[in-house]
This record gives sequence, C-alpha cells and structure tokens, in this order.
Amino acid sequence: MTAATGSYLFDNGSAHAAGQHRCLAAWLDPVSVEALRAGGVRPGMRCLDVGTGAGSVALWLAGQVAPGGSVLATDLVPLPVPERPGLVVRRHDVVRDELPEGAFDLVHARLVLSHLPERDAVLARLFAALRPGGVLHLLEFDAEYAPLLTAPDARARQLYERYQQAKLRAFRARGSHQGWGRECADALLRAGFTDVEARARIDLLAPGTPQLEMQLHNTGHLREALLREGLSDDELAELRGLFADPRFLACSNVVYAVRGRRP
Repeated sequence: MTAATGSYLFDNGSAHAAGQHRCLAAWLDPVSVEALRAGGVRPGMRCLDVGTGAGSVALWLAGQVAPGGSVLATDLVPLPVPERPGLVVRRHDVVRDELPEGAFDLVHARLVLSHLPERDAVLARLFAALRPGGVLHLLEFDAEYAPLLTAPDARARQLYERYQQAKLRAFRARGSHQGWGRECADALLRAGFTDVEARARIDLLAPGTPQLEMQLHNTGHLREALLREGLSDDELAELRGLFADPRFLACSNVVYAVRGRRP
C-alpha cells in the first residue's frame, strides 16, 4: 500500500487509538448489540468479527455463543483483548489473507468495508466464509452527512465545515467511500445475500458525548492528513475549543446497521 491510496488513516499503533475505540464502543456497541440480537445470535454459533479493534463486540459475542460456540476476532493490528473462553484474536488482512469457506454462522464487520477500495471483493469473500443460512452483520456510516446545528458564530461554522470536508478528502484519497453506508444494503443484494434488512440512526454531537469526544480524538489522530488537506495546527486547536463550547451542536453521521443471509 502507498500513503496515497489504500492505507488506513486510523492506525491502531497511534497514541489516539485507545481513545478512539473507547468512544466508538460507547457510541456504537449498543447499536451493534441490538442488531446482533435481532439477527438471532445464540449459543453454539461460530462467529467471525472482522476489524475487531479493541474487541468489545467480539467479547460480547463470546459471551452470547457460549457454551459450545467460538469467535475469531481479526484485525490488521489487533489491540490487546481480554481472554475469554472460545475467543481467538488473530492478525489478518481481510483483503489479502484467505478465510475458510463455509465456516461461520455469523460474520460481523463494523466500519471496515467503506474504507477498503476492494470492498466488493471483500464482500464476496465474507459471503463465501458463511455457511448456507449464515448471517452477515455490517455497521457503516454515511459520513457525507454531518450537518452543523448550532455554533457560537460564523467563523466557527466555517471552520467546522472545512474540517468535515478535509476529513472527507483525506479518506477519499485512500480509496474510502465515506457515503457507502447508504449503499451497503444494495451491495449485499448484489452480492447474493437474501433477507436483507437495514436500519438507520442519527445521534447528536454535543459536548460530553462519546460522539463528539471521538471528533476530539480525530483532530489528533488525523492531524497529519488534516494538515495536508489545508487545516493548520492553530485551527485544530480552535476546533478542540469549539467542541467544548456548549453552544456547539451537530448531527452525527448516519449509522446504518445492515444484515443479510447467505442462501
């Protein structure tokens, strides 16, 4: 991979990675758990968690599929995950490394495929990894939707808009499709999945929420990319102050929870 295309901006080796995953878990784990429950997770299932990050969903799954079930949690750079019976954490590149075919009853991937230029090929690989009747659960953003609702003044509004556009450009330069969340249900149908269902959710970015705290981490985690896209360190510091201002309020990205079954 090169820095221009195909590389992932959210490096698990970054000092900001733990904070990012903590915020994502606080925000999105309830959404993921609700979707997995609705999809029928139960004891004895064999599960694959792709892009497991800090492993919060994998840990929950391991508790749900016990006794007799198993969870394989994979990531390019796995973070430390507490040990659980039936849970195995493995370094794995879902784009390049093989997966066993017909091996899993359930596959979960959160905020993974939208970042991969090879997302259609990966979707086909996940389809093949499911046994007939197995279910794929995806959770993805439409990150092209993130309107500002209130701000202290016109400068703050302009700066927040520049920040959002800089992020989008940085991800697009690496082959990420930041609007893929609204397309992934159709992508599942085209990949051969049946019984495809989708739910959408929007939250608020307000001071003190994990949704907005994640943006604080982004100003550090994505600093080099944001600087390349035209922001300055002074403006990033100004954004951090804005995110602590009680007059700031914005909509989150649209969160899509989508699932489909391999016939």
